[in-house]
Amino acid sequence: MSDAYDFELYRDDWGIPHLRAPDPLRLAYAQGRATALDRAWQLEVERHRSQGASAAFLGPESLAWDRFARQSRLDDTARRCHEALDPETAAWVGAYVDGVNDGLARGAARDERFARAGHTPVPWEPWVPLGIWIATHILFAGFATKLWRERAARALGDEAATLFATDGPGAAGSNGWMVPGDRTATGSAIIAGDPHRIIEEPGVYQQIRLACPEYDVVGIAVPGIPGLAHFGHTGTAAWAITNAMSDYQDLYVERLRTAADGSGFEALGPDGAWEPVHRHTETIAVAGADPVEVEVLETARGPVITREESGDQTLSLRYPPRVRRDLGFSVLPALLRARTVADIDRALDGWAEPVNVVHAADSEGGLLHRVAGAVPLRDPANRLRPVPAWDARHAWQGWAQTPSEPVQGFAVMANARGIASPLGVEFAPPHRADRIRELLSGAADWSPKAMAGIHADTHLASAEPLLALLPDPGGLSPAGQALRTRLLAWDRRMDAGSTDATLFAALRAAVVRRFAADPALEGLAGPPSGPEVFHPWLYLLPRIGYALEGLLRSPLLPGLDRAAHVRAALEETAAAGAPETPWSEVHRLAPWSALPDPDAAWPGLGGDHDCVNATSTVPGFTDLCGRASAARYVWDLGRREDSLWAVPLGADGVAGAPHHRDQLPLWARCELVPVVTDWARLTKEDA
Repeated sequence: MSDAYDFELYRDDWGIPHLRAPDPLRLAYAQGRATALDRAWQLEVERHRSQGASAAFLGPESLAWDRFARQSRLDDTARRCHEALDPETAAWVGAYVDGVNDGLARGAARDERFARAGHTPVPWEPWVPLGIWIATHILFAGFATKLWRERAARALGDEAATLFATDGPGAAGSNGWMVPGDRTATGSAIIAGDPHRIIEEPGVYQQIRLACPEYDVVGIAVPGIPGLAHFGHTGTAAWAITNAMSDYQDLYVERLRTAADGSGFEALGPDGAWEPVHRHTETIAVAGADPVEVEVLETARGPVITREESGDQTLSLRYPPRVRRDLGFSVLPALLRARTVADIDRALDGWAEPVNVVHAADSEGGLLHRVAGAVPLRDPANRLRPVPAWDARHAWQGWAQTPSEPVQGFAVMANARGIASPLGVEFAPPHRADRIRELLSGAADWSPKAMAGIHADTHLASAEPLLALLPDPGGLSPAGQALRTRLLAWDRRMDAGSTDATLFAALRAAVVRRFAADPALEGLAGPPSGPEVFHPWLYLLPRIGYALEGLLRSPLLPGLDRAAHVRAALEETAAAGAPETPWSEVHRLAPWSALPDPDAAWPGLGGDHDCVNATSTVPGFTDLCGRASAARYVWDLGRREDSLWAVPLGADGVAGAPHHRDQLPLWARCELVPVVTDWARLTKEDA
């Protein structure tokens, strides 16, 4: 290691890295190197995904993603955004990349997956962190939902475009709440919450501490990205985010024709003229299979992500980073230097991608509740479905002003309609937000430890509309009557040990399957078409499962006999014998892994999709949980050392390492571990 990058690496009892360096550049290097030591495999998977090259060592199953990454030009966008960075931010990102490159070989030597996949890492290019950021968030705003709305409108009529609106299968939600000092035991604000994402192995978030003479910050990082973008505590100020559920990506229906010279294509533009289309081909290497050639097209709107030779399903994607050549990376070092809410607010004026709702507080009593990110101004129809590229009214017309509002009492953000409502279309049901508010209203002396009880809450308010449709006992079988009585007496809590929760989930699944088989929805029942990467948004069964509450109440679909389906599902569930199975025995964690371990054992969980303890199933398909809290945190603005945090697995990304899964049992119970800030309590390690 060069003397130019001297730093110190310490770890606490959970293996969480605490880094200390003489200045921000050497600290960025230290973060990159420590991340490579702990997460080399994860970093390489994410780098290759951002470049559309993961199939080269992961095989054909990764081809669909690689094709999408190439066609949407993720790596090229990262390069363009990197070229536009100011020199100071570029040097800071470069120092992080230097650290990754210096640590990759040693990190790879720790992880047998490299040998198993036959992969040897090569040095990163300077823009790779920006590419990872884009690849992580390109589907975050759910533009693929517009494909589903188009499909629903064609099958059921335009009024049904948003019939299935919900925080759905591919969404990334979050909980967050901020309690001012007049409601805490210490007199200082507390910020708490948890981001909900697909749970991956290794975990998508990394607990870390970054200290130099200019700042000393603890927080939760995204491996591969310098700084602490989403969650951090500088000692005197702290911030946290949730997904704003804003719509800021558009799909355009393109009309293409062969150019007059036969060399490529032209697209019909909004002024009625035919415009040149960029075209080239790329080759994707595939482990164990022949390479695949991909045609890459880009119109004046954006990259073409799906093209049919006939019909009107040639679609281009317009997304802000490609238009603006800006990912907001200059915000990241500014957040590390923040001392007050005003500092955080100023920094977030430059935030770009993704669009977030932010809570922030400082030790002087300052509070902040705002939206941050780049949202284009355009015709409202753009938000709903693909729109014609040749119609000028669908062009972007600048950028929206992101709202903020004063904090009164306490602030809650849980992806429901609220501060970000003017910027979006579909939001999460209000249940999580309402439940958090209800729980917070029950006390005025909140402490960090007490916040764990909110994280763990399993009340399922969305159960009520289904239970309200349970038929009168007359005409039911004795078993059906008994199950009806039992479910109506149930406390509506999806507790890990609850057998009633298991029965409710079984009833819900039966209702979902019956709805999906109803002739009223026959037009949506076929297999998805188009690129495979969008298929999770296009299957009918998950759509019904997540939108069930609305479908039970909607005046649309008059031919759907809801009462008959609920009655039949009740009898079906009762006839199955109602086994006394605790919810946690069927509701088990099922994380995604680039190279799965078939022998891995994962814990059972409490909670459900609309609980504060948001552990999502796919109702009607599986009770296994693939999406949940990817981290939990409690930031105490009075005493940072009283703050708490946890991740689903552990600090180390290497399977079998002592800290690979040591937080998993605690996380499954919604328990958090202390944030250690005393250097004397840490163990120094050879870096």
